[in-house]
Amino acid sequence: MTATLYGIGVGPGDPELISLKGLRLLQRVPIVAFPAGTGGQPGIAEQIIRPWLSPQQQSLPLVFPYLRDAEVLESAWQKAATQVWQYLQRGEDVAFVSEGDVSFYSTFTYLAQTLQQVYPQAQVEIVPGICSPLAAAAALGIPLTRGSDRLAILPALYTVAELNEVLGWADVVVLLKVSSVYRQVWDILEAAGLLNQSYIVERATTSTQVIYRNLAEVKDLHLPYFSLLIIQNRSAHSPWSE
Repeated sequence: MTATLYGIGVGPGDPELISLKGLRLLQRVPIVAFPAGTGGQPGIAEQIIRPWLSPQQQSLPLVFPYLRDAEVLESAWQKAATQVWQYLQRGEDVAFVSEGDVSFYSTFTYLAQTLQQVYPQAQVEIVPGICSPLAAAAALGIPLTRGSDRLAILPALYTVAELNEVLGWADVVVLLKVSSVYRQVWDILEAAGLLNQSYIVERATTSTQVIYRNLAEVKDLHLPYFSLLIIQNRSAHSPWSE
């Protein structure tokens, strides 16, 4: 019998926002894998789990390039899967940790799929985590959705038309990775009269978390990569009422 690869979502940043099951498995396995950081710095997932690891556990940083070249990415997934398999075939369980949830725009998806394609006998188990839109809503003290709200989450915004189209039907819109298009988005929100119903959360739940509640006052912002924007696109804005 081969060992198991556990995909564990460890939340958006606060080390205490990991599930009891995730923590139990994390502290039990001999090998802990995570996306390698850049520039010699630890990645987000590695920083989150650092308080929970013991010196006896082996760390396994896996390189996942931050680009859109399919050939390069496929090669990285293959290499990472082979690295993980070396431990699994010896009967050593591996936990791969990802910030947020492992099924929500996570590199774990590609690692697990590649592993099972190349090594069909590999066993994979998923432990869900708290993803950034939920954490941001909690930080703001508002419900993300209520009643029959229609929710749209855009992982990246490449054209203004995308946002205009979504605003035509969604009651709540979450924009991930909004930093590179914030000024364009601000103009759209101003035209739609939604600036006072939109919020930005930087690095949700971390010690460096920053919240912007009145976007009319912050037209020009230089946001970090891990920033998201929540738009409450309802005709009547009352966060807690039905």
